[in-house]
Amino acid sequence: MLLNQNQKNRTIVHEMILYDVGEKMRKKLLELKNLTKYYGKIKGIEDLTLTLYEGEVFGFIGPNGAGKSTTIRIIMNSIFPTSGTVLFDEIKLDPDHIETKKMIGYLPSEIHLYGDFTVKQMLDYHASFYQQDCSKRRKELVQRFAVDETKKIEELSLGNLKKVGIVLAFMHEPKLLILDEPTSGLDPVMQQRFYELIHEEKKRGTTIFYSTHILSEISKVCDRVGLVKNGKLLKVETMEEMQKKRFTFVKISSPEKEKIIEAFHLKTYQEEDGMLKFKNQFPIDQLLQILSQYHIDQLLIEEATLEEMLLEAYL
Repeated sequence: MLLNQNQKNRTIVHEMILYDVGEKMRKKLLELKNLTKYYGKIKGIEDLTLTLYEGEVFGFIGPNGAGKSTTIRIIMNSIFPTSGTVLFDEIKLDPDHIETKKMIGYLPSEIHLYGDFTVKQMLDYHASFYQQDCSKRRKELVQRFAVDETKKIEELSLGNLKKVGIVLAFMHEPKLLILDEPTSGLDPVMQQRFYELIHEEKKRGTTIFYSTHILSEISKVCDRVGLVKNGKLLKVETMEEMQKKRFTFVKISSPEKEKIIEAFHLKTYQEEDGMLKFKNQFPIDQLLQILSQYHIDQLLIEEATLEEMLLEAYL
């Protein structure tokens, strides 16, 4: 059936209204409002505003020193902001809201536990903070990550200590998970099991704040990504939006590299294993037309990785 222009316009407007209503219906779980933190004259974060919705995995990424850990420590009330507010499920988070905090799971980048406890004693102690029975979920996680409950905490390797931290963060089935560099220390097998766990938690409706500087992890688990640098939130994008911005790199082996650099007016480029590498700004047919004027030993056109795309955002 053919639609006239008025019908088409009404259809577009209707779709826009549905989209807008869908966005408004998403439940806000964590809201950071104008957070600023100064350590004396040193800036930690400045005017950081961010909303996380129920059931989403939000990637919080940036280089070391960008302000990621400061933000997390404020959320967890480990430190207090110079100004700004943190709301969890529309309730202002502060040290007195114990019941609210019981709905949060936290996995720090570095795990510090009671060294003279066995793993079992540590898990028992943690479970005692919650009213619900954590035993079933705890058993599942212990088996999944091959945690030895008989070991003493002080005897654990970095990887095994991180696995205990995962069980502690997830065992009480929190509504919000705050994960700070969660896969550091895990071997590849355990990393894959952890990614699977994240996807399962998302299906359960858990909201996950995933802070990392390992950019390759983002595409595996996240729905949206926030880029932070020098204490400021630069941008927030969905993974779909980031995928649309993919670009290519050209790698060329040629005795006429200098001429090619001049022909493309390259201000930035790299040399990798004797090959010239640069970001492609041209349609493929135009690129090949220019290159056809030179002697080319080898030509590779590669799609940029997510890591390369994000690094471009910091240039």
